[in-house]
Amino acid sequence: MALDFSGQNLQGRNFKGQDLAGANFSYADIRGANFTNANLTGANFSHAKAGLQRRWVIFLVLVSWLLSGLSGFLWAFNGYLVSLIFDSKLDNQIGGWITLIVLIVFFFVTIRQGIAAGLGAFAVTIAFLVAAGTGNAIFIAGAAAFAVALAVALAFAVALAFAFAFAFAFAFAFAGAGAVAGAGAVTIAVAFAFAGAGAVAIAVAFAFAVAGAIAGAVAGAGAGTLFNIYISWRAMKGDEKHSLVRNIAVTFAATGGTSFRGADLTNADFTKATLKSTDFRNTILICSRWHQAKMLDRVRPGSTYLQNSQVRQLLITGQGQDKNFYRENLRGINLQSANLADASFIGADLSEANLQDADLSRAKLKQTQLDDTDLTGATLTGAYIEDWGITNTTKLHGVRCEYVFMHFPTKEDPDPLRKPDNKQEKFAIGDFADFIKPIFDTLDLYHNQGVDPRAVAIAFKNLAENHPEAELEIVAMEKRGDDKILLRAKTAAGSDKSQLSAEYFDDYNQLKALSQSQQLLLVAKDSYISDLKNMITTALGHPKSYTQGNTIMSDISGINIQGSSNVSGIAGNSSVANLGTISGNVSIALTQLPDSPDAEKPGIKELLSQLQDAIIQSTYLPEEEKAEALEQVKTLAEAGKNPQESTKQKTAKTAITMLKGIFTGLPAVASLVEAGNKLLPAIAKLFGLG
Repeated sequence: MALDFSGQNLQGRNFKGQDLAGANFSYADIRGANFTNANLTGANFSHAKAGLQRRWVIFLVLVSWLLSGLSGFLWAFNGYLVSLIFDSKLDNQIGGWITLIVLIVFFFVTIRQGIAAGLGAFAVTIAFLVAAGTGNAIFIAGAAAFAVALAVALAFAVALAFAFAFAFAFAFAFAGAGAVAGAGAVTIAVAFAFAGAGAVAIAVAFAFAVAGAIAGAVAGAGAGTLFNIYISWRAMKGDEKHSLVRNIAVTFAATGGTSFRGADLTNADFTKATLKSTDFRNTILICSRWHQAKMLDRVRPGSTYLQNSQVRQLLITGQGQDKNFYRENLRGINLQSANLADASFIGADLSEANLQDADLSRAKLKQTQLDDTDLTGATLTGAYIEDWGITNTTKLHGVRCEYVFMHFPTKEDPDPLRKPDNKQEKFAIGDFADFIKPIFDTLDLYHNQGVDPRAVAIAFKNLAENHPEAELEIVAMEKRGDDKILLRAKTAAGSDKSQLSAEYFDDYNQLKALSQSQQLLLVAKDSYISDLKNMITTALGHPKSYTQGNTIMSDISGINIQGSSNVSGIAGNSSVANLGTISGNVSIALTQLPDSPDAEKPGIKELLSQLQDAIIQSTYLPEEEKAEALEQVKTLAEAGKNPQESTKQKTAKTAITMLKGIFTGLPAVASLVEAGNKLLPAIAKLFGLG
């Protein structure tokens, strides 16, 4: 039975490594609680309150103000160094000007491009000035002090970010209402104060000229403090230029907060939970729910999908219409019932995601990975699904889809390859899943130039023999262009398709290089190879085909590769065996079948014998087609040993279909047509196919 902690005060509790699957923490106070490495699968944290305990808030605020004081002192020292511009000694003046130049460069670059760029510019400027021969003692001392000031300034920026975002009330208590109001006014005014780094520098220099070193120090401290406040404010507003400061601030603020580090939060529910100062590093967040969660932007996300601000907003609101998630790693995300109409997921990973009942109308799903993704009840009308990565574990039950586009739109073709093709036609309920499923889990062997049907047949036969565990079964041939073909084969679950494909093409390329006579020697050793060769030749010539996507496909679903890798159900090629030999082989196969127990009711043996005679005696059927027809009779005879076995039934069905095709071209008056119309239905019935 799942544990119930709902509504309880769990501040500071240690749940490290515990099995809390399905536990109820709704409305609980979990500030400072430790869930590190715990199993929280399916746990309920809705309306829970995470974050820092009060004593940690007070401690961190005190630290932030301590850092601010130290930073202010060092900025004051920098101001003093700048004031040396007006000193009577030349060396001091040079040191002051150098410090001013470095400050101007740092302020300007940092405000425009961020702290990281500012530090880089600072280093480059120092290097340039040293190379120019200005490395006097005052400059070196000033540069050293400035470097220290920068380090503390960054810490102060972090501290202020923390104070603004996480402990404003406590700051109020320490500074007083007037100080807080003043800080707010300063924050608003700071953008104007730093409209140009040069203007600030000039103002500071002027202050030094008027009031001397003390005034310069005060001005430097004020300028540095305003600078820190501005950077902190922009960082906590989500400005990407200052993400470094924000990330450090969040890390600082999460110290002592609620920890889910390394925990399994699969299917956990954080609906309307307050999550500031919470650690989610290395956490499993598959299908976790975050609807209307508060302060999700103040968590420590690690490398999870929570690090992306746009993704966090989507999780909270469920509104992702028109948003761009290009190549985002969204594996395991929960977007159930989300509005994702017109959103772009090109190249994104949505594997294991919950997209139940999501609106993906007109969504761009090109190359989107959807392995084990749950699309139950989702809307896909108008979606672009070119090269999307669905698998046999993708759930498509109840998908609502009137039409899709198999290619990505261009200016020239805004509606590329719509399915269904007729723009007046729509998929009925359930039709889309049936339409798209045949491409699941197949080994695709694409031949793009100079196809050699006999080499294809031999190579595939060898592959099936060498890997019986793969349970290879040809399901379709796709003719592409005049001389290109794609062979599709179903495989057993877990088969290494990369290895199978590589082995096949190694063999195929070697076989293709052999002469016709050498290939015929291989065919003569196993006449069944010619069956597949003949079918490929037919598909390349005048295939009976159906369409899937933009591909013309030859329907050969009855082909089956079994134990000994016998390719059955395909018309053979009599060029490697004379008619008498084939007929003799048929007779041998028929003798292995039992006689019918009822003399007045013929069985499989008797019916096939009659069919054999009718084929041999036909005057309308050419010898080559007689050989092909007799091969099918032999196939039926072998399958007749176990007529109720499903694989044998499938083989028999294909053989009967092939015989019907052979007989179709005969004149209606031909005796073989009459025999076929009479015998084939009776044979099918004995195989349980009638």
